[in-house]
Amino acid sequence: MVEASGFASREAEIEKARNDMAPLIALTGATGFIGRYLLQDLPKRGFRVRALLRRPAGVPLDAASAVIGDIARPQNMSAALADVDAVVHSAALAPGLLSGTPEDDYRVMNTEATVALARAAERAGAKRFVFLSSIRAQAGPSAAAVLTEDAPAAPESAYGRSKLAAEQGLDGLALDWVALRPVLVYGPGVRGNMAELVKLARSPWPLPLGALAARRSLLALDNLSAAVATVLTAPGPLRRPFVVADREVLTVGEMVAALRRGFARPPGLFPVPTPLLRAGFALGGRAETFRRLAEPLVVDTSALAALGWRPEVSTPEGLERLAAAEATIAAGG
Repeated sequence: MVEASGFASREAEIEKARNDMAPLIALTGATGFIGRYLLQDLPKRGFRVRALLRRPAGVPLDAASAVIGDIARPQNMSAALADVDAVVHSAALAPGLLSGTPEDDYRVMNTEATVALARAAERAGAKRFVFLSSIRAQAGPSAAAVLTEDAPAAPESAYGRSKLAAEQGLDGLALDWVALRPVLVYGPGVRGNMAELVKLARSPWPLPLGALAARRSLLALDNLSAAVATVLTAPGPLRRPFVVADREVLTVGEMVAALRRGFARPPGLFPVPTPLLRAGFALGGRAETFRRLAEPLVVDTSALAALGWRPEVSTPEGLERLAAAEATIAAGG
């Protein structure tokens, strides 16, 4: 028994030493939809994570938290960023959080705060800054051609312009940086447009989406976390953006069908001529929503794949899992 106990103790010491040698990542936005997932998942991928929080909040015990106040004015960041190998910046002012948000608010929170944090990371000796940007930095809610990072950036919203300006600000620093431009991200706890689609799929009613043929890229949280891990460990310098999406591209009808499989119900789709559907959305003041449903947005992730990134979850599988998780929550499980 003594030998067994001593062996177990030695194994624990080795594991602790291994963990202490793991790269230390400072993570912002750890209480948000994407940040919460990264906080849980990155340690499983071999990283130590320090959550940088604006205010005291509960975090998992395996995260060392640093309460830093307003990241838009990071004058006292030396302790929070001490000894970090890299920063993953996922905090942002997202579209839809506030109705009628002024463009200046997006600029302050998404552009100026990002560049200020990167400067602080540079002073602290971090080796890389990973910025969670957005496909909206490159395009509007749809795009006729398949998007790559080489396509000219043409954001159509204040949010997208603020993200692109942040990327341009990072390019002016000596610090190595990466901007990940994810498409619409889905997973447990999703909000916004994807949450609305999940709500539609959960409803018992047939949906008039069967005639919509445009395909769109989506991104599972699992695949986004794998992308973050890939760019954290890739040899540098990188200093560039990468678009991120699942491998598969689906029509909205196929998305609904996958979600409804997760809810254990049939697709329930029927076709309505697209002009009639467009008119109905326009009458309801949802013209941009229709654009997201009926127009394509497909990205080519070859550049990220060249670094070794591989999607771990297929889009149909990920959507089924999401719906099944939502069903379990609704049932009180």
